[in-house]
Amino acid sequence: MQLKIITKNVDASEAIEKQINKKIGKLDHYLPSIDDGKVEIAKKKSREPEHRYTVQVTLDSKGTVIRAYEEAADIPTAIDKIIDSLNRRIERYKGKRLEKRKSGFPTSREPSVDREEEAIAPEIVKSKRFILKPMSLDEAEEQLELLGHDFFLFIEAETSMVNLLYRRKDGNYGVIAVET
Repeated sequence: MQLKIITKNVDASEAIEKQINKKIGKLDHYLPSIDDGKVEIAKKKSREPEHRYTVQVTLDSKGTVIRAYEEAADIPTAIDKIIDSLNRRIERYKGKRLEKRKSGFPTSREPSVDREEEAIAPEIVKSKRFILKPMSLDEAEEQLELLGHDFFLFIEAETSMVNLLYRRKDGNYGVIAVET
């Protein structure tokens, strides 16, 4: 697995990089199809020490993206927390794949526990561009869970229409289909 480490407002020591490579490298044992990964470490201004350092890891497993985000008072603690989070997501992913192979039926989804804090005065702070891939609704649900987001934009494979899958407050899902 190729791993890229990106830092912002913090210098990652050689020991930290070694810890990241060692711990994230072990994930390859649980999911050998992980091709590459990106680790983003940042220090932010926060009055609460447990939110001072953020670590976000994005893993690519043959086109399936698995992402986790954690905050902690120091980098090693954040890395330990993110490894636990990634382990849970990988186990859930592997379990759902195995269950689908056995039964052929989609599985129920648990609501995500990873939520970012809401800002008091919201503003656009990030802009993204990505390529929409044709996929089934089940594949889109799986991607939504693996990314830990509340919504997922995709092209529905059967109709070639753009759809938005989102998590409702009651824990269920909704789909918005775009018509032109």
